[in-house]
Amino acid sequence: MSGVPCLPTTPGVSTNWEASQMAIILLGLLFHFIGSFSSASFYLPYRSVRLWSWENFWLLGGLFSWLIAPWLAIFLTIPGFAFILETAERATLGWTYFFGVLWGIGGLTFGLAMRYIGLSLGMSIIMGLTSALGALMPPLFNDLFGREDGLRLSQMLLSRGGQMVLLGVLGSLIGIVLCGMAGMRKEREVDLATKQSAVQEFNMKKGIAVALVSGCLSACFSYGINAGKPLALAAVSQGANSLFMNNLTFAVIMLGGLTTNALWCLRLSLRRRSLGEFVNRNTPLLRNYLLCALGGLLWYLQFFFYGMGESRLHNPTSSWVLHMSFIILISNIWGVCLGEWRGTAPQTRRTLLLGIVVIIAAIGLVGFGSADH
Repeated sequence: MSGVPCLPTTPGVSTNWEASQMAIILLGLLFHFIGSFSSASFYLPYRSVRLWSWENFWLLGGLFSWLIAPWLAIFLTIPGFAFILETAERATLGWTYFFGVLWGIGGLTFGLAMRYIGLSLGMSIIMGLTSALGALMPPLFNDLFGREDGLRLSQMLLSRGGQMVLLGVLGSLIGIVLCGMAGMRKEREVDLATKQSAVQEFNMKKGIAVALVSGCLSACFSYGINAGKPLALAAVSQGANSLFMNNLTFAVIMLGGLTTNALWCLRLSLRRRSLGEFVNRNTPLLRNYLLCALGGLLWYLQFFFYGMGESRLHNPTSSWVLHMSFIILISNIWGVCLGEWRGTAPQTRRTLLLGIVVIIAAIGLVGFGSADH
């Protein structure tokens, strides 16, 4: 025996098996869509926080998204998680946490990009870089260092499904570039007052700079998932449902992200003497606390559902690209609803629409490639 599992050969059985596989893929796509909707929407509650400095609402939201929610999730979904952490290799924990620290810098600059250039353009640039680097670097890493326990780029290049996934990655990047071109046209066409009516602190040069930094470093979340794979496998061996196998890995990554963001925000709060806002009764305290909790929860839910989607697609590259592409689609829809494209020329809006259509087509390619890979 070769050890390769036998696939059904009876026509009726084969049809049922294929239908079952497609149902699993569609479920994975649904999970990714829910997670991406949470990601693309998380900043909306922060826009309604009143009389608090940016560093304070970002810090409070971060406590919910990077500390409270992930550890509550593993308490509910990962039996024996303390034993897994105690017995895990220090290198696994160290690299997973380290990539979380770098991802935290990406998250920090992500928030700044939203302040300066808004949801549509900011998300397109950041998610474009994150999509490409996060999807392709882990399989390339596995090839370069001979890792056998993860997807390898050489395997993807030699299979039809893998080639479809890579083509979907390329299509997604083309769509992202088109969305970015629409954003650059918008910069030339719309006067400052109109831009600031949708994005109060609009600053194109500063926003593009921090978006580029954020895009490169946000991809480190994907590297952290790759580094923390032994934690996910240990969770399954301890009896965790495979749907939630990545939750422990996420928690370690997010501790790194919390470290970076907490230090930076506390530094700003101390320098600006704004910590008193947390207890200032002249501000809408209860409203602000609830909005920050909602924003933080939405931010975390993207990863909770991302992990569920990845567990069903069994292809980290597909999952990463789908997640980022859905985020771009939804954030651009939010950008239109919030008036970020008000006053632009028809050609600019058509360019944006074309980019969205290309991304949708790329999502389809990645989905079909996942089913065939």
